[in-house]
Amino acid sequence: MNNPSVISLFLTIPLLFSCSKDINYTAVDSPIALTEVPALTPGPKVALVLGSGGPRGYAHIGILKVLEKHNIPVDLVIGSSVGALVGSFWAAGYNADEISRIAAEGGPFTLFDFSLFLKKGWIKGQRLQDYVNDQFNDVSIEQLPKSLIIVATRESDGKATFFQKGNLGVAVRASSAVMNVFAPVGINNTTYIDADESLPVAVEAARQAGAQFIIAVDVSAKAGAAPSGTSEKQLAKDARRRDRINPQVQMADFLLHPDLEYKAGPWRKYFVAAEKEGEKYALSIIEELLEEMKSKSTK
Repeated sequence: MNNPSVISLFLTIPLLFSCSKDINYTAVDSPIALTEVPALTPGPKVALVLGSGGPRGYAHIGILKVLEKHNIPVDLVIGSSVGALVGSFWAAGYNADEISRIAAEGGPFTLFDFSLFLKKGWIKGQRLQDYVNDQFNDVSIEQLPKSLIIVATRESDGKATFFQKGNLGVAVRASSAVMNVFAPVGINNTTYIDADESLPVAVEAARQAGAQFIIAVDVSAKAGAAPSGTSEKQLAKDARRRDRINPQVQMADFLLHPDLEYKAGPWRKYFVAAEKEGEKYALSIIEELLEEMKSKSTK
């Protein structure tokens, strides 16, 4: 593939400058935001919930490799932030090896659009949106081979919203709009930001959809993993995030939570290590998952 890596793009410091206005997407294919997910018919058998986490999201790829190898029959994918990005590729029919290869290819410099003229953030996100839409030939969310729900946060009140229909690139862009980094994304005059601010691991969406069995993947640092010397501000931020995650993962039928390094960043060494750790961890726990699924008659 000659296209640069959209996964790496999301995780690496950009150097491109561009003058831009804040987005307010109003086209007929605008993603439709829901505050609750309606029950799907037929109900999903197995839902996979991919959590947010920036560069930690490379662990999702390693976990997907193991799920594929063991023929886990996922028919609904739910993604927050980087989980929405990885989940979009998987729902579109890419296998984990292909996603891994895409993530390793090229560079971000033709995709990030760094701007000094945004009201909020310093990356516009238009090139992320365009890349996703070009990669999938402008397919809408509801046209993907596998059902996909993308999570974002309504900026005005911090409430989680769910996209099941409409422009895939716009929805991924909204879900990935990290506060103070990416510009917020307007859709029909409502502004959305990173899903991490509301539901980093959106298990409740899978429950509302009627999934029989829910596998949640949390790639955040584990509680107590912060090294000595971590600032009080960062520790407080970690605690708030953990407070958003814990009630969600407790609703899952099975949790995958690899033990990733606390310090994550946009360097190739970390990407490779996170993917390998995700695969190693999933292999260590896959028999437990299969047994749990068997006990609930979903395999």
